[in-house]
Amino acid sequence: MKLPGGPLLPPDDQFARRLRGFGPLAILAILIILAGNSVLVPLSALLVLVWAWRSRTPWREIGLARPESWGRTLAVGLAFGCLFKLVMKTVVMPLLGAPAINHAFHFLVGNTAALPEMIYVVIIGAAFGEEILFRGYAFERLGKLFGSSAGAKTLIVSITAAWFGWEHYALQGLAGVEQAAIVGVVFGTIFALTRRIWMLIVAHAAFDLTAVAIIYWNLESQVAHFIFR
Repeated sequence: MKLPGGPLLPPDDQFARRLRGFGPLAILAILIILAGNSVLVPLSALLVLVWAWRSRTPWREIGLARPESWGRTLAVGLAFGCLFKLVMKTVVMPLLGAPAINHAFHFLVGNTAALPEMIYVVIIGAAFGEEILFRGYAFERLGKLFGSSAGAKTLIVSITAAWFGWEHYALQGLAGVEQAAIVGVVFGTIFALTRRIWMLIVAHAAFDLTAVAIIYWNLESQVAHFIFR
């Protein structure tokens, strides 16, 4: 039997079918995946990969299709992520009344010893982990519920952006929620249109690494007031 958009499943692989559905087993899998990061970042993303493998969900359904060009994907992701962060810092966040200094990460100023752990968190935890969870997995699950119409995609982008924003409240407050929600809308829209996640992973890493660089060199205030002084 071939599931819509999926692989040929052995007739006795009921376990995979149940994981791909929304019955008790699938709901349990969702809860375990969502709880993963409370144990270790990025455990949730790794559990998504295990879920996709065991449920026989094609990698492309969570965005992991092979790019036509790895070089172009890397270049576009790096450029887009860096530029997006600078636009957010110099234009969008000042217009929203956000403080120039991100106090949650101000400890990074000149703190070379903290950089290795922060780079790990940015690349593995945020870029890889969050994109797999909030874009790849969330869009696959919600897409199965709501469908693939333009209205459904708009709803999914809105839900995942709000969720992504809320996840940043505990550490970064309202300004963190606003920034993350905007990022969620932009990244979610790109993913809804392309169904490819590699460029977004690179862009997410570039976005956060640009933020780390600005903070480390104590340039936040200058960058935030570059246009609106």
